[in-house]
Amino acid sequence: MSTPDLAPRRTFGGIVAVWVLALVAGLAIGLFVPTDLHAPWITVALGGCVIAAFAVQLWYGRSQAFIQRVAASVLGAVVVLGLITAAFGLASIVPR
Repeated sequence: MSTPDLAPRRTFGGIVAVWVLALVAGLAIGLFVPTDLHAPWITVALGGCVIAAFAVQLWYGRSQAFIQRVAASVLGAVVVLGLITAAFGLASIVPR
């Protein structure tokens, strides 16, 4: 049996780190990827965020609320990438 942590690390930073990763990936896709390839690359970025969420939460080494933390990380990444994708869609409507 293991002893409980007296002062466990805060886990909110790991959740926000995945959101920031999604934001950076979305902005990089918007800047460096041609317009017709935005959708496939957003999907790749989301897959990377899912893997990063698991990696960050496993790195914390706490089993309590693991699924909730991963779900919060991935849900936040989906929202961030969804907003960026909506901005891509609106930007494609505007004539240049």
